[in-house]
Amino acid sequence: MTDFQTLARAAEQAMRDVFPATPLLRNDHLSARFGAEIYLKREDLSPVRSYKLRGAFNAMRKRPDVGLYVAASAGNHAQGVAFMCRHLGVKGVIYMPVTTPQQKIQKTRMFGGDNIEIRLTGDYFDDCLAAAQCYCAEASGHFLSPFDDEDVIEGQASVAVEIERQLGRLPDHMVIPVGGGGLGAGVLSYYGTQTQYTFVEPAGGACLQAALMAGKPVALPQVNTFADGAAVAKIGAQTFARLKGVGLANTLTIAEDRLCTTMLDMLNVEGIVLEPAGALAVDALKDLGQGILGRTVVCIASGGNFDFERLPEVKERAQRYSGVKKYFILRLPQRPGALKDFLNLLGPEDDIARFEYLKKSARNFGSVLIGIETDAPQSFDRLFAQLDANGFTYQDITEDETLAQMLI
Repeated sequence: MTDFQTLARAAEQAMRDVFPATPLLRNDHLSARFGAEIYLKREDLSPVRSYKLRGAFNAMRKRPDVGLYVAASAGNHAQGVAFMCRHLGVKGVIYMPVTTPQQKIQKTRMFGGDNIEIRLTGDYFDDCLAAAQCYCAEASGHFLSPFDDEDVIEGQASVAVEIERQLGRLPDHMVIPVGGGGLGAGVLSYYGTQTQYTFVEPAGGACLQAALMAGKPVALPQVNTFADGAAVAKIGAQTFARLKGVGLANTLTIAEDRLCTTMLDMLNVEGIVLEPAGALAVDALKDLGQGILGRTVVCIASGGNFDFERLPEVKERAQRYSGVKKYFILRLPQRPGALKDFLNLLGPEDDIARFEYLKKSARNFGSVLIGIETDAPQSFDRLFAQLDANGFTYQDITEDETLAQMLI
């Protein structure tokens, strides 16, 4: 047994005085769908609904003399630190991006109570990280990184300790979401080469892939914050030191809109609430195909801190990704019956979800913003063929980010 394995097991044992192990559950729906024994490690069922409590617990239990903790987080690490500040009776100042979902801010306040102060700073995680580190130096506090800390990595490795005990052996394949790399570094360091890995990132925050290609941590020029729990511009130096040998072939990136299809599927079919980052590992199964047939696969469902006010957005993204919802601008002649002519071209499953007349002045033609929902992507092939045959002029703006952001 390595020194790291010994420390990870000690951390896992100490955690039982504060919170129970999260369940490892075989998922019949996913197992049947992908022809494998699919297990979910339900970190969404931890007291703070993510695995981040593990790293915060381990780092903070090792520093009993610290009077002020300072942290930066997009939400989940913040909740872990807040939970432990209240549990240990110490003070904490937590910096969070202004764009953090309200659900995560409110839960952080709830867990920390009077022991913490929340400061909303910057639009992105890396902005609030810089502000937190600056304040920490001024206040002589202890900065607790969400991932780039050996004690945090060791704490996250407790996930692997529990999986091994609950499964009775090592899994054949681990599917692990990656943000700053703490969870992946911990699991890889504990299991070593005894299992196969797939490390999964959101397409708009693929900092591990960028680092692997560059041979060192590099900052992404921009980050999509939709999967806020994994939207990190630069992987940690210490986490990358442990992950630098994984190889690009063992990494995946998932489009944020595609994540939404899995979030809805898990909610509607299984009743499991996953945040976007929490759905990464489950969604990755779609890309693993023949490589996991008949194997025992563990997906880490890393978090379930989802604000249901975002559900309409998730549904919208999922429909657009699946091709069953499109937006287009229709050039409509200004004559009686023109609108009826268009409506007569719609099929029985085509539903108008958005209709906005954009005509600004007296002209022969006016523009209409149309949103259509249907039952299958092929329905749009038929609709557009009908529009072409009847002389209508239109522009599909579903994938035009600039127009979509302005009009939809």
